Amino acid sequence: MVHALLAVCVAVCACLSSAFVAPSSFAGAKVVSKAVTKSVARTSMSAAEDAFVPDMNRRVAMNLILAGSAGVVVLGLAVPYIAFFVPKSAGNAGGGVIARDAVGQDVTVEGWLGTHLPGSRELVEGIKGDATYLTVKQDKTIQDFGIVAVCTHLGCVVPWVQAENKFICPCHGSQYNADGKVVRGPAPLSLALSHIDTESGKVVFKPWTETDFRTGEAPWWK
Repeated sequence: MVHALLAVCVAVCACLSSAFVAPSSFAGAKVVSKAVTKSVARTSMSAAEDAFVPDMNRRVAMNLILAGSAGVVVLGLAVPYIAFFVPKSAGNAGGGVIARDAVGQDVTVEGWLGTHLPGSRELVEGIKGDATYLTVKQDKTIQDFGIVAVCTHLGCVVPWVQAENKFICPCHGSQYNADGKVVRGPAPLSLALSHIDTESGKVVFKPWTETDFRTGEAPWWK
């Protein structure tokens, strides 16, 4: 009898102990994992909501700023490049062109007469960039016309030959007198002329449009 009662007590205790067993660590791990996953998802959604996404107006404004900046840089590079090919003296001498020396500097009356003797004939850059002779007269003034040094035969530059007192073309032997009038072929025409104005203190070439004083005819270069 006693043994039976003890067996019943043991069985009851076993049932009660099994009823109060704590949840396993594995189940706990599942609960924690689900909680962390939900927390991370909520954090990611919150971060996505807080991220800056520019609207269309802001994008257009940013594109305009970028394009404007690039345009300023390109313009800054283009202006000096274009200016290099524009004659510095063109259009700023009352319709004429200021003569330029071999290094591209404007020719002044004082500077030229200070370095060139009477009777000298030296080349400068004239109208349309043509090589043109400046003549210093015996009274130490600059001749009031320039002689374009382009041969009328085939366009060679004609040098002044002091010993012959002539312009003699080295290409085919054409000759011109001291005023540029043709005196020997094969060149068919005299050298072209340009007016020279020195009132501003600089040597300014202007187109010659009236009668050629050497031939009494209309200028062929007009």
